[in-house]
Amino acid sequence: MSRQVLAAVCLGGAASLLVVTRPVVRPARRLRRLAPAPDRRRPAWWPDRIRLGAALAAVAVSVVVGGGTGLCLGLLAGVAADRLLRRIEPRAVRDRRLRETADLPLAADLLAAALRAGAPVDRSALAVAEALGGPLADRLGRVGRTLALGGTAAEAWSHLEPVPGSGPLVGAAVRSSNSGAALARALTRLADDLRAERSTAAEAAARRAGVLIVLPLGLCFLPAFILAGLVPVIVAVLGDVL
Repeated sequence: MSRQVLAAVCLGGAASLLVVTRPVVRPARRLRRLAPAPDRRRPAWWPDRIRLGAALAAVAVSVVVGGGTGLCLGLLAGVAADRLLRRIEPRAVRDRRLRETADLPLAADLLAAALRAGAPVDRSALAVAEALGGPLADRLGRVGRTLALGGTAAEAWSHLEPVPGSGPLVGAAVRSSNSGAALARALTRLADDLRAERSTAAEAAARRAGVLIVLPLGLCFLPAFILAGLVPVIVAVLGDVL
């Protein structure tokens, strides 16, 4: 096997590790997945996959360059690849974050409705978690169980802090438990604010997309205009002058 083929195999393996974002779930692990999973930013298997990808990149560089220089460059490439890959957000984590952010306004509305119906905060959180489903429901379930077991409001609502945009909701819930302020009204107002922010972000993204779509057209049109429109004129003028 030539060096190029071996390097291509190593780089292809490293790339496939990033494309395949879910590990193989064996039957012995499925029962453990039924229990509430710990709150992690990244899956437990992600660091192992990063190390393996960095090692394959190091082997590929070492094989292509060869010799002692290739070994040194391979080590540097492995370290650089490890650091760069650790900055990449796994697709499962990104999908979870986007789903939680999208469900947060609806969860606030449902919590406000349950509280207006007279249910206590812990039962309201559990009821919303059961009705909502998804990753945000898991966090709300932890909130309700913590409150039902006698935990403080700060401890319970801290389960929602990793969710983007949940800071005002958590703060309102903690203040309500300390001062007795009405939480349902604050939740309704927060849900409206979250929807308004999401609409503004969507409009800004649409404007950026329009600019990015026009940019390649401009990059292609400008050289063509210069070559087809300006260059013949300049050549003709220079020909008459010279």
